Amino acid sequence: MRCNRVKNRIHTLKKERAGLTFIRITLILAIISFSGCAGWDTNETGLVTDKAMVVTAHPLTSEVGAAILRRGGNAVDAAVAVQFALAVVYPDAGNIGGGGFLVLRQQDGSVDALDYREKAPGNAHRDMYLDAQGNVITELSFKGHLAAGVPGTVAGMVQLHQKYGSMPWAELVQPAVELAAKGFPLTRKEAKKLNDERSDFIKYNTQRPAFILQDRWREGDTLRLRELAYTLARIRDQGRAGFYEGETAARIVAEMERGGGIISKEDLAAYRPVWREPLRGQVGDYQVISMPPPSSGGIALLQLLNIAQNYPLEDWGWNAARTAHLMVEAERRVYADRARHVGDPDYYDVPVAGLLDTAYIRSRMRDVSLDRATDSDAVAAGAPAPPESPNTTHYSIVDPEGNAISVTTTLNSSFGSKVFVGGAGFLLNNEMDDFSVKPGHPNSYGLVGGEANAIAPDKRMLSSMTPTILEKNGQLHLIIGSMGGSTIITTVYQIILNVTVHNMPMQGAVNAGRFHHQWKPDWILCEWGALGFGTGLKMWWRGHRIAPKSGGIGRAAGILVRPDGRLEGGADPRGDDAAAGF
Repeated sequence: MRCNRVKNRIHTLKKERAGLTFIRITLILAIISFSGCAGWDTNETGLVTDKAMVVTAHPLTSEVGAAILRRGGNAVDAAVAVQFALAVVYPDAGNIGGGGFLVLRQQDGSVDALDYREKAPGNAHRDMYLDAQGNVITELSFKGHLAAGVPGTVAGMVQLHQKYGSMPWAELVQPAVELAAKGFPLTRKEAKKLNDERSDFIKYNTQRPAFILQDRWREGDTLRLRELAYTLARIRDQGRAGFYEGETAARIVAEMERGGGIISKEDLAAYRPVWREPLRGQVGDYQVISMPPPSSGGIALLQLLNIAQNYPLEDWGWNAARTAHLMVEAERRVYADRARHVGDPDYYDVPVAGLLDTAYIRSRMRDVSLDRATDSDAVAAGAPAPPESPNTTHYSIVDPEGNAISVTTTLNSSFGSKVFVGGAGFLLNNEMDDFSVKPGHPNSYGLVGGEANAIAPDKRMLSSMTPTILEKNGQLHLIIGSMGGSTIITTVYQIILNVTVHNMPMQGAVNAGRFHHQWKPDWILCEWGALGFGTGLKMWWRGHRIAPKSGGIGRAAGILVRPDGRLEGGADPRGDDAAAGF
């Protein structure tokens, strides 16, 4: 009898706990549903122009790019000018101390891709962020001098300009020099970010630039970066040598010596970008052109889009429960593959063809139930066929001739390693955290990596950057990319579906609420209001865990070629992003 009473009480407690859990989940879903719903205007049309368009993370840089195009420059010229201007007005991600990837499509349909990703210094080694017991030392790969990889941005822009540019180099760098020397007004968001990071700037810098000592920045304050202006002037006048040799290189090495970093004079002199063959894949009516490894973005995006085309997402509806469930299950498997199979192709034999084989992609979805979430612990990387005997910002540009470029560039996290090069005024990246500092251990974005992405001297770290161009019927159709660390891939994926499946205009597709799953940790990161109460409840009922995120997921910059041939820009409302053109 007593045993039965105990069992009954346990059963009652379980029911009460389940009821409380249901109430808590319901309240969370209600908050997710109704907070910020009005912000997702999926029908909004962005700036429409006849000839040219530039979409970047800052109004000033969009105007810089548009001004270059008005003067007769091509898309590459505008991209170079935008890159250097971003290093001034958007210092948390725009950079000369970081790196990136770009995909371009010429008016004649020819395509190319440039990898100017950072590299591990020559003195880097596999266990450099582990203690004597083999445990990861918290934040060592994320903040401070030892977190920095060898920068690639300046060399990348030089290579890009030499191959495809049309205007004189000095004219493209000059707008950035002027912005840094004369100063520019801070936006509210940029002022807040400088204030938020002040303590880290003080903690991690051996020589503090004068501007970080100001107690509090406010919207409209003028920020002048005189040390950076001198550094940019050397790049303007000397090109590559103005950064990787001479005074700037000496200042980088001196900063490493003061702060315990390991980038050497030899590392800087040896750095070279790499031209790579873009990944191409046909998905329905669209030819998708994206970045190959060491970016994981192109492979993952093509896998996700190939999965999506096998399901009636248009009939199910945008962010409906079945649509969201299917997308999450696809993301879960694609990110598991990313962790196991993708790394620097110069150091690891990435099975690109196997990962993109349509039969393999279909096989990854065979165990998916449309009624129940899969436990990520039950999902492992697949076994693709071996190859036969492979805080960030994005900008998109189309010039009057129809040349298009999609560029994603980064310092990694916001303001990178937090370290300014003494006397040079620019930030260094913290891209070393994008390696697997210990295979199986998550990085700062929660991404789990494996042996393919282990640290090695001169190796490029794995990335999620996904600069992408779409063609339709052989014609330029869409230029897209995003910031957002591990969420970049899913942001680009959702925006492409918003345009190609759900028929949204470019601005509406960028506005639309987003969600993200990356295999581990096993939850859906969801913007407030993105799924809505009904969908959220159905997703929870299927077994999904939802983690709301108030700060937004990704910040995209897109350009859509409309049926009438005009261009529509999509500038992300999550930031200060702006479109400009004529």
